[in-house]
Amino acid sequence: MQRTFSPADILITHADRVIRTLSGHAKTTGRANPADGLAETELSKQETKLSAQLMRVNHAGEVAAQALYQGQALTAKNKATQEKLNQAAEEENDHLAWCKKRVNELGERTSILDPLWYAGSLTLGAVAGLAGDKWNLGFLAETEKQVVSHIERHLDKLPKGDEKTRAILQQMRTDENEHATTAIENGGAALPEPIKQGMKLISKVMTKTSFWI
Repeated sequence: MQRTFSPADILITHADRVIRTLSGHAKTTGRANPADGLAETELSKQETKLSAQLMRVNHAGEVAAQALYQGQALTAKNKATQEKLNQAAEEENDHLAWCKKRVNELGERTSILDPLWYAGSLTLGAVAGLAGDKWNLGFLAETEKQVVSHIERHLDKLPKGDEKTRAILQQMRTDENEHATTAIENGGAALPEPIKQGMKLISKVMTKTSFWI
């Protein structure tokens, strides 16, 4: 018999997700970290700093992604859509854990502005969910497409010798592509161009800021 969750249950569940995401203890799928087993190559001080900064940006992006999915799931009208969003969020938690571990290995910390990215993205996700399921899934697909482009730029900038970071980003790119494809196949609508451009602008602000702080 399927359990029916009360509003209080739902609130507690989402509050727990917020705390876990921001504290660095999000629930993952248990997949192996793509960087595990790879030897740590010797990087210059400048290369180490660059890799850490790039991964801090990626970690901030995963924090924002968690909030987007949470907001979308909160207001999604269709149960199947909610389940797809929650599944994508759980897989994204793997990325969150991998990025945080790599940032720390490279001697840096994650962005102090993560709570701000979370709050803003949660609001955006909730608005997307209220627009209806085809737009909700369309927003998910467009988000993932933009993340893939962002990861590809980072792969180009990454120091050539940093194979551990490269392995993580390559797996993230594969996962994000799959999430975008799934959202489109399940009825996601193409977003109007002004909304796409607005999303890119918000992303640009976040990435440039997280690179440094």
